[in-house]
Amino acid sequence: MAISPLDSRYKTEMSAIFEEESKLRKWMDVEIALAKAHAELGRIPKDAPKKIEEGSKKVKLARVLEIEQEIHHDLMAMVRALSEQSGDAGAYVHIGATSYDIEDTATALIFRDALSLGKKRLSGLAATLKSLALRHKKTVCIGRTHGQHAVPTTYGMKFALYYTEVNRHIQRMEEAEKRILVGKMSGATGTRAGFGKGGERLEKRVMELLGLAAAPVSSQVIQRDRHAEILCLLALMAGTCEKIAKEIRNLSRPEMGEIAEPFGKKQVGSSTMPHKRNPHKSERICSLARLVRANVQTALENIPLEHERDLTNSANERFIFPESFIVTDYMLKQLNSVLEGLRFFPENIRRNLELTKGLIMAERVMLALTEKGVGRQEAHEEVRGLSQKAFAEGKSLRETLEAGPLGKKFTKKELDALFDPSTYTGDAEKIVELAAR
Repeated sequence: MAISPLDSRYKTEMSAIFEEESKLRKWMDVEIALAKAHAELGRIPKDAPKKIEEGSKKVKLARVLEIEQEIHHDLMAMVRALSEQSGDAGAYVHIGATSYDIEDTATALIFRDALSLGKKRLSGLAATLKSLALRHKKTVCIGRTHGQHAVPTTYGMKFALYYTEVNRHIQRMEEAEKRILVGKMSGATGTRAGFGKGGERLEKRVMELLGLAAAPVSSQVIQRDRHAEILCLLALMAGTCEKIAKEIRNLSRPEMGEIAEPFGKKQVGSSTMPHKRNPHKSERICSLARLVRANVQTALENIPLEHERDLTNSANERFIFPESFIVTDYMLKQLNSVLEGLRFFPENIRRNLELTKGLIMAERVMLALTEKGVGRQEAHEEVRGLSQKAFAEGKSLRETLEAGPLGKKFTKKELDALFDPSTYTGDAEKIVELAAR
C-alpha cells in the first residue's frame, strides 16, 4: 500500500521518470556508454558493449534490490546484476568509474526527460493563459492594490501578466539546461586517474554518446549548485502557480464573486455545509507550492559538501528531486485544468466596479482638473477632500463633485465620460495584444 501521496493522489506522467525502474535503466545506459567509449579507444573487446547492452535488458530491479540487501551499496548492486547478465563482457562493466560517475550522469539524463515534460506542461499553461488574455482583453474589472479598490483594469491584463511570466520560466528552463544537463566520468576525486591515459577523450566520448555536456571540473560528484538551480527554478514555477491560484481564490469569495473554479454537478464542497463551493483545487496548489519552496533550502545546503565530497546530499536527494518535479508537474496540470474551466460572473464584475460609487475614478477627475488649469498638487488635494466627503456621507464622488465649485468646470457630457470605468483602461487592450504575440 502506498504511503506517499506522490504514488497516488498527486501522481502524474512525471512520476514514471523518477521511478526506481527508470533510474536503474538510466544507470545502465551510462554503463553502456562507458563500455562503448572504452571499446572505441581499444581498451576492451569491440563486442563487449553489445553484450553489456543485451545483458541490461535482462536485469531486473528485484535482483538489484536483492544484491543491495547483501552488500548495502545500491550502485554496486546494479553493477553486479548487469555483470551477471553480460556473460564474459561482465568483466568490463564499470571499468575506471566511481559510483557517482554513473549516478550523477544518470541524474542528468533523468533531469533531461523531466525538463522536457516540464516545458510541454508550461507551454500548455501558456497557451491557456494567452487564450484567456485575448478573450478577456476588453473585460473591464476593478484593479486592487493593498486589497483596496484602485483604478479599472481588465481581466486580459491579469492573464497577459501570467502568460509572460510563464514564458519566462520556459526561457529560464532552456537557459538552465546548459548548466544542468551535465555529466562526468572523472573518477573518485575528479582527476580521471582511474581511466589512465586518454581519460579526457573517454569522458568526452561518453557524454557525446549520452547527449550531455561534460563538467569541465568535478570532484567525486557533479557540484550541487547545478542541482540547487533546478530546484530554485521549480520553486519559481510553483510560485507563479500559487500566485494565479491565490487570485482565483480571492476573486471567488462571495463578497467579490467575479470568477470561480469549475464545479462538477456531483461535487461536494463540505461534509456538513451543503451550499459550499470551496476553491479547493486552487487551495491545494497554494499548499503544494510551500513544499516545493521548502525543498530549495535542502538543495542549497547540499552545495557545501566536505572536501571532494561526503554523503550528506545522497539520502535527501532521493526525496527532493522526485518530490519537487512531480509536485510541480501536478500543480501545472491542475492549474491548467482550473483555468480551462474557469467561470466568470459579469454582473458581479460590474457590481464591484460601481461598489465605491465612483471613487475609483478619482485619479481621472484629478487629471481632468489639471487639464482645466488647476495645478496638479492642488487638484490632488481637492479631489482627496471630495473623496473623503463622499465616503463619509455615503454619496457618489460625482454627486459630491457636482455640488461644489469644481463641478462647474465640467459639462454633463464630460462628467459622463469621466465616471465611465470602461473608458479608463488606457493601453490595456494594446498591451494584451502585444504580450500575446
